[in-house]
Amino acid sequence: MTAQSKSRDLRVEWPTLGLILVCYLAWALGITLASRASLPLGVLVTALALVLHSSLQHEVLHGHPFANRRANEALVFLPLGLVYPYGRFRDTHLAHHRDERLTDPYDDPESNFCDPAVWARMPDALRLLLHFNNTLLGRMLVGPAIGAASFVWGDLRLIRLGVPGVLRDWLLHLAGVALVVGMVNAAVLPGGAYLLACYLAMSVLKIRTYLEHRAHERARGRTVVVERGGILGFLFLWNNLHAVHHARPNRPWYELPKLWRDNRADYLRRNEHYIYESYGQIFRRHFLRAKDPVPHPLWAAGRFVSEPAEGRDRA
Repeated sequence: MTAQSKSRDLRVEWPTLGLILVCYLAWALGITLASRASLPLGVLVTALALVLHSSLQHEVLHGHPFANRRANEALVFLPLGLVYPYGRFRDTHLAHHRDERLTDPYDDPESNFCDPAVWARMPDALRLLLHFNNTLLGRMLVGPAIGAASFVWGDLRLIRLGVPGVLRDWLLHLAGVALVVGMVNAAVLPGGAYLLACYLAMSVLKIRTYLEHRAHERARGRTVVVERGGILGFLFLWNNLHAVHHARPNRPWYELPKLWRDNRADYLRRNEHYIYESYGQIFRRHFLRAKDPVPHPLWAAGRFVSEPAEGRDRA
């Protein structure tokens, strides 16, 4: 082993490690002291901690804050948000990072588009629901339930097919859920209020994912930048600069703003100027008006191109 490889093995990204500690302290504060002072305050603090925890899980699956994967995952494995197993989130999200398949209704696990042929066979009531889900209001109100139901249903199918690892991840998840439920039951925040906090957290996270990717003929033009993230940008660990993250998935969250500032024109050239000024602009444009159709607009016409995205760095 070379001195350089030893140095990589021993690296610690202290900002991430410190933020993980802050996140757990905020979660503990939310379910105890904040809830004792005011139940709505407890729900709010808990929900914000859950948003941050999900963002930190995303950071961990990309190889932070340690070089050792098991050490990283031990930090965020506990399913505070109750719904998604960490192992399944990790595997589906890394599959999503095959940028050449972004928005593919079949091969991108995080796509919100469907095959137009499937759309044509859907009942009218389901079409109406999915139309509403494509507004930002709908994505925040019903999106968490639709996403969770779709995810669980898909994984049940994989378990029936015997796909390796899926059942194991769910069994580990259920064990973790039991631990979280036990801690919440011993705290001040009532169980029903905790479930509300979990749903609110998923609603906030839907703001980030609402338009992260668009249907575009070229892979490089499918990933957004929301230039001013504000407090949401911090809660999302600067994944508002999503085109930067997809181009540099190995870089830690706290480096993304500088990468963006130093290479703004290049990133905008790469992503075909898919940019919003702020989340406020997104709310104004799409709170009640859908940005995209549900059926993939390029699919039936054969204009969806699978190609490597430009400038990608996996090192």
